[in-house]
Amino acid sequence: MIHRSLPGAMALLALLAARGEAQNSLKSREPSFDGRSLSSWVKDLDALAPSTRNAAAYAISSMGAAAKPAVPALIHVLEDQDAPATVRYPVCVALREIGPAAKEAVPALTEAMDDRNDDIASMARQALRAITGEDPRPSE
Repeated sequence: MIHRSLPGAMALLALLAARGEAQNSLKSREPSFDGRSLSSWVKDLDALAPSTRNAAAYAISSMGAAAKPAVPALIHVLEDQDAPATVRYPVCVALREIGPAAKEAVPALTEAMDDRNDDIASMARQALRAITGEDPRPSE
């Protein structure tokens, strides 16, 4: 009786191994920086310490267009008027580096161009140029 179930058990083990390899393959496709995955850096965008949030935004920016899944979280931070400039500025940098894949950030970046912090306003404009290919305020 045991020898009849052996082929079935072997098939089940092979199926489980293939499933595990597929899951590992998906995880390995997630972009990373400095040994940490994009999703790990995105979680840090919500940290209490501004320095942690700043580092996360710059890490995400280093991933370029591959960081597209981070765009909603970056928009959320950019729209948070309580977020310090030391966080909002690198978020604009990250959106600039993601480029056209960050097109859903255009409304938030357009609003950020009027930020009272000139550095944020300028970087928001640069991000919009990188995303849309056009200067949002060509007359300036």
